[in-house]
Amino acid sequence: MKKFGIIFLLVSSILLGQFKEELNKPVDIKSGVYNKSFGSLLGLLGVEDFNMHHSFGLSFSTFGFGSMALGSYTNTMNFKFSDKLNLLAEFSILNSPYNSFGKDFSKQINGLYIDRLQMNYKISDGMSVMLQYSNSPFNYYSPFYGYSPFYRNSFFYNSPFEREW
Repeated sequence: MKKFGIIFLLVSSILLGQFKEELNKPVDIKSGVYNKSFGSLLGLLGVEDFNMHHSFGLSFSTFGFGSMALGSYTNTMNFKFSDKLNLLAEFSILNSPYNSFGKDFSKQINGLYIDRLQMNYKISDGMSVMLQYSNSPFNYYSPFYGYSPFYRNSFFYNSPFEREW
C-alpha cells in the first residue's frame, strides 16, 4: 500500500495543469463547422453551386378492397453549372412493409426510382428549354404538363442559389 501511495504522488506531481492564459482564449466553434473555402469537385462545381434536400415519409392507406403501408425517402439535388444551365436529380427509395395485396405487389413497388432527372437551359429572359426523364410508379402524365401559365421553373425564379448564405 505504501508503494502505491508513493507511485500515486510521483505520477500526480508529474501531471501538468491548465495554463491560465488558455482560459481567457475564446473558443472558435464556427471555424470547425463552417468553411467557405471548400474545394470544388474537379474544378467544375463549388459548394455554392450544389444544393441538396432530403425528405422522408410514412403513410398508411385503406380502401374498400385492401390496405397498404408505404415508406419513402427522397433525395433532391440541384447542380448549377452556369447562370443559364442547371441539372436537377430526384431519387426515391420506396418500401411497402405491409399490404393486403400480396408479396408480388411488394416486389413490384419496392425499390429505387428516378422521380425526376431534369436539365434546364435558359435561352433568354422569356424562353427556356426543359428536358425531363422520370420512372416514378405514381407519375401522372398529362399532355399539358409544364404548359400552364402558372408554371414557373423554381431554378430560374426564386432559386435558392440567388440568396446570400
